[in-house]
Amino acid sequence: MKLSSFDVISGLNIDLFPLGLSGENTRIIKEMLALIYEFITYLAVERNSSAHTRLGYGRDLEQFRMFLKGGGGGEPDICRVRPADVTAFVYSLHGDHKKSSVARKISSLRSFFRFLVKKGYLESNPAELVPTPRADNFLPAVLTVEEAECLVEAPGKTDAGEPLRDLAILETLYSSGIRVSELTGLRMREIDLSAGTIRVVGKGGKERIAYLGKFAIESVGAYMKKRETGASGDSPVFTGHDGHAVSQRTVQRLVKRYVQKSGINKNPTPHALRHSFATHLLDAGADLRSIQEMLGHSKLSTTQRYTKVGIASLMEAYDRAHPLAKLK
Repeated sequence: MKLSSFDVISGLNIDLFPLGLSGENTRIIKEMLALIYEFITYLAVERNSSAHTRLGYGRDLEQFRMFLKGGGGGEPDICRVRPADVTAFVYSLHGDHKKSSVARKISSLRSFFRFLVKKGYLESNPAELVPTPRADNFLPAVLTVEEAECLVEAPGKTDAGEPLRDLAILETLYSSGIRVSELTGLRMREIDLSAGTIRVVGKGGKERIAYLGKFAIESVGAYMKKRETGASGDSPVFTGHDGHAVSQRTVQRLVKRYVQKSGINKNPTPHALRHSFATHLLDAGADLRSIQEMLGHSKLSTTQRYTKVGIASLMEAYDRAHPLAKLK
């Protein structure tokens, strides 16, 4: 079976079955491209990983493969890969990639080689002991309540087509805290305006219930009434001019447009509305476990970073207001 790089790095255009390996082919396969293909297929079939996850793994592994090929040599021999090769690849990333991005690529390599060891293609994992760079002390970008309101209301209360959709999108992101990928994948059958709930399919195919507030329910309801009739339960909730589901890039562009319109002196991404949702709930007294559930985090430690955001805000308020703060 001839494989293209697109098959590998997209993680989407693959046949959903493992490569047939039998007889002498059960020996170590030296075609790294074929091994990546098998791994991506394994993620799809046995792990039920999302297309987004497969795309990420595919890109990371294809980048490593091209690094090993160097100046355009032949297909890398997978059994010759050593920890020094992985380390050299990691060093080549520094300066051009964030530490979090480098850490993700190392994780992708570890998972890939762990799969090869499990299948018997390799005896050891060359990426297992390669150190992961310490993550930066990252605090997510957060809007104040007033800034979030200005941004969400920037499209205006209108019955026009695109602004009405944009208002519904912004209200939904801030009201529910769902990811942009979850919003663009939302289908009509997954939203219940009477109950104010959304059934969200998150990372790893995990389902959870997200909630819409009063204004989001009104905005989404008004937008859905304006939509063409005949939409089925599988129809996307938010669509573009072509009738297909709105893309993540479109959501990014509309947020940027309305940030400029609202006059906010920040440059938030769509994900900043999710961060703001969590931080504002925490500031209002919601417990971390509830916020974890609403965000769909598998680990509480992921949610706990929002407590640092709250502390940072408190310190800023202290520095602005306390008479002795400027003496520090």
